[in-house]
Amino acid sequence: MLEAANLTKKYKGLTAVDSYSLRVLPGRIHGLIGPNGAGKTTVFNMLTSLVEPTEGRVLFRGEPITGKRPDRIAKLGLARTFQNIRLFKELTVLDNILVAAQIHKQYGFFSAMLGLPSYTREEKALHHNAIRLLEEVGLAGLAHHKARSLSYGNQRKLEIARALALAPKLLLLDEPAAGMNPNESMELMGMIRSIRDRYDLSILVIEHDIPFVMQLCEHIQVLNYGQLIAEGNPEEVRSNPEVIKAYLGRSAEHA
Repeated sequence: MLEAANLTKKYKGLTAVDSYSLRVLPGRIHGLIGPNGAGKTTVFNMLTSLVEPTEGRVLFRGEPITGKRPDRIAKLGLARTFQNIRLFKELTVLDNILVAAQIHKQYGFFSAMLGLPSYTREEKALHHNAIRLLEEVGLAGLAHHKARSLSYGNQRKLEIARALALAPKLLLLDEPAAGMNPNESMELMGMIRSIRDRYDLSILVIEHDIPFVMQLCEHIQVLNYGQLIAEGNPEEVRSNPEVIKAYLGRSAEHA
């Protein structure tokens, strides 16, 4: 589904990410963890072409996407959320979804201007799909509220629903559980599994909440100081001495 090879990002002599590689398999939930400043968000930004790598390349479904415009990548089926929520806060919850859905519209300018039947049919379909996505994340009852009025947790859910409106094949979630209490995190975990199954998605998650990742993800990578130090299933990663040292600052023998 997604393959990254030798991704490296340097900023004036500082190496933020060094020779990072990744393979995301279809239908799997992958996790990327690491201490603060490990380079996780830089990796996401390179994968989605918000940041151009100094070295390396990214393939999405076999097609090179390094250097492509982010909107082109989204149209190919790769969608993401952001660590800092980026909603259209003065628009309604429903309109946030409809804005994203426009990337796949088929009607042209004149069809919309003249209100032709093709335009009307497609707009109704987009509206129906937007409501369905809001139901999926439990926000249908807030469809006509402004996005800024939502709680923090619900804003996170709306951002995920907006990403789903792009009809992705791969969904990248940047710290989706940030700021959530344990109950909200558990609810989010169930929601992510549900949308993976319902929409036949592959999902890549970066997160500081280690128990969240360990319970949710089937394959996990660990970054530290921009370098990949471990990967495997949750049990393998949990018991890896390098991971213990990175998080606890001491060797496995003393952990």
